[in-house]
Amino acid sequence: MYLRFWGTRGSISKAGPKTVRYGGHTSCVELRSSSGTVVVLDCGTGAYDLGYALVGRDQGPLHGHLLLTHTHWDHIQGIPFFQPLLISGNEWDIYAPRGVGRSLRETLAGQMQYAYFPVALEQLGATVRYHDLVEGTFEIGDIRVTTRYLNHTALTLGYRLEVDGVVVVYSTDHEPHSRLLAAGHGQIGGEDRKHAQFVADADLLIHDSQYLASEYPAKVNWGHSTVEYVCEIAQSAGVRRLALFHHDPLRDDDAVDRIVVSARGQVAEAGTPLDVFAAAEGQVIEFERARPPRSAGPWDEATMVQSRPRAVLQHTVLVAVSDPTTANAMSDALRADGLSLLIANDGVSALRMAVSERVSLLILDRHLAGCDGLEVCRTLRGSHEAYGKEVPVVLVASKEDPDDQRAASAAGVSDWLIKPFSDAYVRTRVRAWVLRTACKWRTAPLPDNEAARLAALRALAVMDTPPEERFDRLTRLTAALFDVPVALVTLLDADRQWFKSCVGSELRETPRDVSFCSHAILGDEVLLVPDALLDARFADSPLVAGPPHVRFYAGVPLSLADGSRVGTLCIVDRRPRDLDKTAVQLLRDLGALAEQELKVTHATSAGTAIDR
Repeated sequence: MYLRFWGTRGSISKAGPKTVRYGGHTSCVELRSSSGTVVVLDCGTGAYDLGYALVGRDQGPLHGHLLLTHTHWDHIQGIPFFQPLLISGNEWDIYAPRGVGRSLRETLAGQMQYAYFPVALEQLGATVRYHDLVEGTFEIGDIRVTTRYLNHTALTLGYRLEVDGVVVVYSTDHEPHSRLLAAGHGQIGGEDRKHAQFVADADLLIHDSQYLASEYPAKVNWGHSTVEYVCEIAQSAGVRRLALFHHDPLRDDDAVDRIVVSARGQVAEAGTPLDVFAAAEGQVIEFERARPPRSAGPWDEATMVQSRPRAVLQHTVLVAVSDPTTANAMSDALRADGLSLLIANDGVSALRMAVSERVSLLILDRHLAGCDGLEVCRTLRGSHEAYGKEVPVVLVASKEDPDDQRAASAAGVSDWLIKPFSDAYVRTRVRAWVLRTACKWRTAPLPDNEAARLAALRALAVMDTPPEERFDRLTRLTAALFDVPVALVTLLDADRQWFKSCVGSELRETPRDVSFCSHAILGDEVLLVPDALLDARFADSPLVAGPPHVRFYAGVPLSLADGSRVGTLCIVDRRPRDLDKTAVQLLRDLGALAEQELKVTHATSAGTAIDR
């Protein structure tokens, strides 16, 4: 396996005579398996040189995979300049954390809008597929990839890659959960222990180490690690080599040298065989020999994939925090993400609401009147099956108390929020907790004729075209006839569902793997979902659990003359309902009208192609 660092700097690029040895470009790492699978980890400014190297190195079409930890600018600024994305015939799969709002494609398109960049995302020459990820495990060619949420100011994933008998973990933009650990004190526990499990036994750990413990008090909630914390985690988890990464832009080469000396001194004092170095641009690491699978170690769990609750939970958060200022700030931050909130003023009310309502997450003050947060958690875990260990219970406290945290762990507390914390920090932590509780909905299988179907769709030349009255007229009529808030004409591309016409929603597209319509195109009949919460295929979909909170769906597939089902005419409601036979037939008739418009489009496109 081959690995090369193309960008190692954090936050902002810092080129100049004092950053020559370790580099000034932001995060970008290339990994290539022995069979030729190409993976790029983050696409900061270092991706510019990598792109030209890949184009010069590989003859013919290139299929690569880009894993983004998150979409802060220093990790995506290289995308518009990444040469392999501009070349027709290349294929790239781009992966990043699933959010609770816009899709990955929409987020990346934002930095390439007209006001910021002359080339739009849809003008890239390569075929690009977008994948929104949660915690779990998947395969990229011969590489096994495991993801875990990191502790940052935006939803961020770390990547554990296993191939050729080698384990590489890429974990950048991560703040210690324990502020004591960040300062070089305390014991590894809670979420920090789970982080150690994630990096356990890595042959190479590439880890954010932007700050020193002495600098951390001024950097709390900034979302980055201290060198002391990283060394402690790596030693405890049996890591073989540690690459200090995401160097602070204020540090020159000599300052990085001093950090390496200090880190090696910490490791030597502990007597562990960990090899510590600072990642440098242009540095190449090759793993030539595969090693046998390791035996279970002290950091292992039964599975690295997050277990899923049996019950379906909506994204409702119960907040019981005694300080009004903190409670209001937290509520404002959570509402900004469209989450439903329940507010309790004391422990007794919190316990009553938790029992009577279905919630995804509880945030409780450690000290609440009537029944403190610890007792609320202990009661729920011990007496109410629905809470088991699946629903996160988070305690809010003013300081870290190791004895109190040990008692809380025994009571089933999932995590802590230690004051002070920023709105961005709270929003990101809640996003991770909520997404962990969500079950995985059923992604529709691909149709048997998927290649021909996509070819027919692209021959229409209708994707990403402006609205047209002939389609909008049809969706307005459909919404009015069925008395629903949303009616759509959708088209299913390889990785997204795009709306040619949309009444009642500001969304222009969604990922294909969460769409109801991807199920509707599998057959010729109307797909009818009277109550999405009672349907295992959709109950925990983000479109059901979060905005737009779909409860009812009915969609008729739209077919072209060759039989390719390229999309749907569908209706959506936020309340459960049903359609009788007459209404189903009416939806079919309206779908036939939509099909006629698509066939006109198809004929026009074919004629234009012939004329050319």
